[in-house]
Amino acid sequence: MAQISKLVWRTADVPEELHELLATLEEEYPVSGYGRGLKLKAKRVKGEGTISRVKRSPGTVLVEYNSIAAAARGIGSALGKIECDEKTPFKTLGIMLDVSRNMVMRVDHLKMWFRRLALSGYNMVMLYTEDVYELPDEPFFGYMRGAYTLDEIRELDLYASRLGIELVGCIQTLGHLEQILKWNGAYDKVRDTGSVLRVDEAETYKLIEKMLRFWSEALTSRRIHIGMDETHDLGRGRFLDLHGYESGFDLFNRHLGKVNELCRKTGLSPLIWSDMYFRFSNPNQDYYDLEHKVPESVRKKIPQNVQLVYWDYYHEDAAMYEKMIRRHRDIGFEPVMGSGIWTWTRLWYDHAKTMKTAVPCIQACRKQKISELFFTMWGDNGAYCNYDSSLAGIVFCADLAFGVPADDPDKVTSRRFAAICQSSYEAHLIASGIDANDEYSMNPAMMIWDDPLLGVLFDDCKRRNPEFDLKLSDRYDEMLRKLLPYQEECFAGDFEHIINALQLLLLKLELRGALEAAYDRDDRIALRQIAVSLIPAVIAAVWEFDASFRRQWLKCAKPFGLEVIQARNAAQAARLEETALRIREYLDGTVASIEELDCRLSPGEKTVNTLNWFHRVATGSTGL
Repeated sequence: MAQISKLVWRTADVPEELHELLATLEEEYPVSGYGRGLKLKAKRVKGEGTISRVKRSPGTVLVEYNSIAAAARGIGSALGKIECDEKTPFKTLGIMLDVSRNMVMRVDHLKMWFRRLALSGYNMVMLYTEDVYELPDEPFFGYMRGAYTLDEIRELDLYASRLGIELVGCIQTLGHLEQILKWNGAYDKVRDTGSVLRVDEAETYKLIEKMLRFWSEALTSRRIHIGMDETHDLGRGRFLDLHGYESGFDLFNRHLGKVNELCRKTGLSPLIWSDMYFRFSNPNQDYYDLEHKVPESVRKKIPQNVQLVYWDYYHEDAAMYEKMIRRHRDIGFEPVMGSGIWTWTRLWYDHAKTMKTAVPCIQACRKQKISELFFTMWGDNGAYCNYDSSLAGIVFCADLAFGVPADDPDKVTSRRFAAICQSSYEAHLIASGIDANDEYSMNPAMMIWDDPLLGVLFDDCKRRNPEFDLKLSDRYDEMLRKLLPYQEECFAGDFEHIINALQLLLLKLELRGALEAAYDRDDRIALRQIAVSLIPAVIAAVWEFDASFRRQWLKCAKPFGLEVIQARNAAQAARLEETALRIREYLDGTVASIEELDCRLSPGEKTVNTLNWFHRVATGSTGL
């Protein structure tokens, strides 16, 4: 990586409001209040939006700014030797990190992220926690999940504030609470369905008040995201048994009114995901339905102090985002925009998908003059993404927000990323190709956990494209060749881990293709060679992948949740051994056929559900 110049600042040259920021950055970066180096000066300026300018002259770099976040971004530009005159219309530019789906990022690692976020220009972080924080007298809340303590959140809040970042709690107060509701006996009174709280139950609101008090005591920010999305079965469980049917609109609004009052009581200002208002307005519960209006009677009941968050990580045309922004305004609310940096159901940050969705989203937000924008990073299906790889997406999306073009002819993003993350941006984009899935309508990286004997995912892809494995192997071979020189890099994404993943994927593709071909020809020599040689090589690759996964996980996160992926990997090794055993039994005549290979579907059959989830590729049975 290119050598970064040391920035030396003196109190007389830098406004006092930046002293704490600079002292905090000194923990990691060549920014210092003493010694020799490039002299750093800073000056606050006036202007609308967020302004960050960097001017260089011999021996000196001047940062002009109009907010702490703008100054931090300017310092990031100075570290990357970037001269710029940047402006973004977004008064809030943030991320939302999902720590509820097994990966609970450690406090020290989050601090590292905060430094990188500040230098990129972000000024807000939401922690999506569901139940992953400790509540008094609630021993099953966050049980065995790595729940944050009150002191941990306070420590993070103080550190974030030094960097000009607002830390906001992001919780759930209606749905997505299956991780506590699964504890029968502990939360029976508040359960409506398997994931939704019971509306109107007094114990429900006692629990929610505890949640809100935790965040009110933990954070300086008075904003709290209270969730309430995707409650499709609201009122259709225990509530229905006790009270009969009531419309989802009425239940939702009544519950929101009560939670809003609890927010007022605890001194908090709520945000909610907006989808249920639009879903309840049409028979298919489609968030992005453009035909059905939210009834006026419902709109009038939405508390005016609540901020609605429009989440959309899927559409690839700016016009759709603009239409949905206008639909929010039509019901009387200025939306906060939640886009996405794609980490979910991925082994690595997916740059192609992020670019396709974030670019038009930001374009629409600029045109519609949206002032608050953040990017979600979900952990669906086990949070097995190498999360540090998403720092490439974090820098990319911040640059988009500050006007750097997506094609970036001047390599500004690459230079900024190298300075902030001490790693190769281009290598990160190469590695992101491991999960590119448009051609297959699924996630190829799930091939790691595709059962070797059943071949659910492999065979589905084969029915779509008989040569898919050859094409995918060619792509992975090329990626591997390009990434090997970066094997030792781990300051952002862990390249040794993604190289292990590629090597395992290549062997899995080879194994399944060879197994089907040899069995269909009844080539017993080839089958024996598979059992004796190829399968042991795949098992060894599984354990290499498992070891590097463990290393990168524990570098980033608390140990809880690691067991989920380790169990998947161990099951994969066990099933590979079973595959070898089934081959040997077939060859020695113990069984007349390998039934698992006989039940493959004909070439014309295709699945309608994308196979992006572990339980869909690991088995055709139940229990996972």
